[in-house]
Amino acid sequence: MARDEVKLLGIWQSPFTFRVKLALSFKGVEYEYVEEDILNKSPMLLQYNPMYKKVPVLVHNGKPIVESLIIMEYIDEIWKDHPLLPEDPLEKARYRFWAKFVDDKVNQI
Repeated sequence: MARDEVKLLGIWQSPFTFRVKLALSFKGVEYEYVEEDILNKSPMLLQYNPMYKKVPVLVHNGKPIVESLIIMEYIDEIWKDHPLLPEDPLEKARYRFWAKFVDDKVNQI
């Protein structure tokens, strides 16, 4: 089987980028990290996230996934070892609630 090509576009100050980095590390996924200059957006960022032009962007085998919570779900579905969320649907819903709550609060800052 061919090795996955995984890149993460982000900025070091972003809690959303940090969240994705933690998930990839927890899952043991090797990836290339590309630090973005948010004031001078790279052609790669604009290509992979033309709608929002924001980080983080996970690029898996040339296909981009955007928005940190969506990226987290994708990571959990693609790399099955070490699940990020519990199996129980109610517990999973609680985790998702708190993740969204934190996102909403961070976005207000």
